[in-house]
Amino acid sequence: MIIDGKQMHIQIKKGDIGRYVILPGDPGRCEKIAAYFDQPRLLAQNREYTLWTGMLDGEPVAVCSTGIGGPSAAIALEELVECGADTFIRVGTSGGIVDEVCGGDIVIATAAIRQEGTSREYLPIEFPAAASFTVVSALRDAARTLGLTHHIGVIQSKDSFYGEIRPNIQPIADELNAKWKAWKAAGALTSEMETAALFIVSQVLHVRCGAVLNVLWNADNDEAPAIPPDAVERGVKTAVEALRILIGQDKAD
Repeated sequence: MIIDGKQMHIQIKKGDIGRYVILPGDPGRCEKIAAYFDQPRLLAQNREYTLWTGMLDGEPVAVCSTGIGGPSAAIALEELVECGADTFIRVGTSGGIVDEVCGGDIVIATAAIRQEGTSREYLPIEFPAAASFTVVSALRDAARTLGLTHHIGVIQSKDSFYGEIRPNIQPIADELNAKWKAWKAAGALTSEMETAALFIVSQVLHVRCGAVLNVLWNADNDEAPAIPPDAVERGVKTAVEALRILIGQDKAD
């Protein structure tokens, strides 16, 4: 929706950004991510949406925060596509599910469990929330180049942070715990709150989207959250390197 020539929520217009956008949740991370760009500058701030632009290997790139959860993430993606973007990488934090995913690792999502409500207003639940293959491949190659411990596979997206952190105090504790056990038994890697919605909206809009998640702890195995000092930067570096790979591939096509 356009008001006074700008998108209603992210407050930019077509032509302000290029094709490539990194999507953190936290507005406070945008400036730090933009520091990896050439010529970074603040473009807009409104509500949970902070947007910086810059250049990477000669191409315009941007970083736009999405806030917490699927609804605000879907709004950001819809409006960014209206402004000309078609390639997105979510960078976020998460909690490991299976035992081998530990604090300090990164996870590259191939698909997301749709335990959230936003994506159901775009496609029936039977439709999978899957990442773009080209973005997944670029993220994998980036993680290898950077020498980071990484895992690739299915993750879980949910709407309630405390439904995961403190399930036993919820009235539907039995249901939450049963689903968690099922996700873990099936090999789901980590848990977060935005990726499923972004994958589904990207599918509907026919754009590319992937996600790299910084693991801050393992929800079942870490006795206390122990966040490595550079944990959040690992996913950011992977996303930036993946954009370089995608830019190079797109120029060659």
